[in-house]
Amino acid sequence: MVLGSNSPRRRELLGDMGVTFRVEAIKGIDETYPANLPVEEIPVYLARIKADGHPLQPNELLITADTVVVLDETVLGKPASEAEAHHMLRALSGRAHRVISGVCVTTVDRCESFADTSIVHFADLTDDEIDYYIKHYRPLDKAGAYGIQEWVGNIGISGINGDFYNVMGLPTRKLYQLLKTF
Repeated sequence: MVLGSNSPRRRELLGDMGVTFRVEAIKGIDETYPANLPVEEIPVYLARIKADGHPLQPNELLITADTVVVLDETVLGKPASEAEAHHMLRALSGRAHRVISGVCVTTVDRCESFADTSIVHFADLTDDEIDYYIKHYRPLDKAGAYGIQEWVGNIGISGINGDFYNVMGLPTRKLYQLLKTF
C-alpha cells in the first residue's frame, strides 16, 4: 500500500488504522482545477490528478487525497502569508463552513474515489486568539489556515457535523469501508 501524500496528518491517520504502507509523495502535480467545477467535486478531482501522477506496480494499491475548506461557496486554500491566514480565520470565526475531502484508491486494474463532507462550526475568535494560533502553530500548510487537532480546534470549534478525521484530511471510516472491497 502506498500513500501518495506529504501530509503528516494523513500518515498519522492511516497508521492509526493499522494499515502497513509506505509514503511516496507525488511532486510537481498541478493542483489547479476548472473554474466551473462545483466545489463538492474539487477534492475528488485533485485526488484523481494526484493518482494519475503516480506510476503503479502490479502489486500496489495507491491512496491519494485532497481536502478543501469551503465558506459560502468559496474555497479557502492554504494561506500564502500570516496576514492571509488571519483573514481566513477571521472569516471563519463565529460561522459554519464545509470541509470536503476527496480520496482516490487505485490499483492497476481499478480506480475508486469518493468525497466526504463535514460541517465545522467555529465559535467567535478574538484577534488575539487568531494571532496566538498563527504565531505558535504556523498554519500556512493547512487549507483554511487551521488544523482542527491543534490549539484552535481545542478552543475554537463549537461543533462538528460529520467525520472529525475528514476535517483532519482523511475520512478514515469511508476509506476503511472502501479498502475492504479491494
